[in-house]
Amino acid sequence: MKKLICASLMAVSAAFVVPTAAAAPTHINVSYQPTNWWALPYILATKKNWWADVGLQASYSTFPAGVPQIASAAAGSWDVGGTGSVPAVIGAARYHILTIGVTNDESATNVLIATKAAAASFHKDPKTALKGQKILVTANSTGEYAAAACLEKYGLSENDVTMVNLGQAGIMTALSSGTAGFGALWAPNSYTLEDQIGATIVCTGKDANAIIPGALVVREDYAREHPDLVAKYLAVYLHAIKWEKAHPAETLTALQEADKEAGVPISEKYAKVEYQRPIFDLAQQLSIMARHGGKPSEVDVWFDKISAFMKSKGSLQEVPAASSYITDKYLQMVNDDPKLKAFANDGSK
Repeated sequence: MKKLICASLMAVSAAFVVPTAAAAPTHINVSYQPTNWWALPYILATKKNWWADVGLQASYSTFPAGVPQIASAAAGSWDVGGTGSVPAVIGAARYHILTIGVTNDESATNVLIATKAAAASFHKDPKTALKGQKILVTANSTGEYAAAACLEKYGLSENDVTMVNLGQAGIMTALSSGTAGFGALWAPNSYTLEDQIGATIVCTGKDANAIIPGALVVREDYAREHPDLVAKYLAVYLHAIKWEKAHPAETLTALQEADKEAGVPISEKYAKVEYQRPIFDLAQQLSIMARHGGKPSEVDVWFDKISAFMKSKGSLQEVPAASSYITDKYLQMVNDDPKLKAFANDGSK
């Protein structure tokens, strides 16, 4: 009888136990530059609630270019994010920013673009057409790196032209008004200018053998304090990459919608061009980031060339060694965690 009473009391007590609430998601602040192809994973992650799948809740800090984005890290205004490789190098040298992955290969979409008149001269004799001209660039950007590589391709240096520092919007306005003939733009701004004034891309970073990766980055202090959250962040980004590869039609639509919302609409034609940019899933990331037998990784080599460029033009007096700020530690954490790895490699939904 006593056993029966005890069992009954336990059953009644269990009926009144309040279920434990699910753990609240952990906040993480993500920085990026809108309208870039490599920014789409962040937008998809929010729309499809992928952050919640790893226990995160993301807020965003957006910037028109990499220099102000990286500088804001000094105040701790963001934790992780995506940026260009040139700003990532500056971030490593000045603000303790780590590069923990690659967003995409944007060599073909950082371009030297020309007005119709300038393009006509260029096609007759590139070196003569460029020499002595104003070249509008966004300083300390991947666009400037591509422009410098294009000059070198045609036997010129920055000393043979006048490099004028303007933001991307300023370059587009100047070329549209005819106050300059050449400018360095990145997609989708170059697409807009092609449509609006019939501008012509005369050289790309890819044409000039300048590999221009985008960088997945994190503040060093944040990574030290929250390595698990950095790994979760990467898992979400890589999940988005897998989804984009598996769903091309939906990705093109999502890209057009995102660019329209950000004020730089693109046509389906240009969305397809964007989709051709190489993006890297977990296995590919680990491959290009791997160092074997003391040899630098592919990513090390790409960034070392960019660092040398930054030093040559005086943007940095000393450049950091790639091994001091490029690390695959957090990608390895994703790869070593069965749940995170499965999520990162699942592009089905």
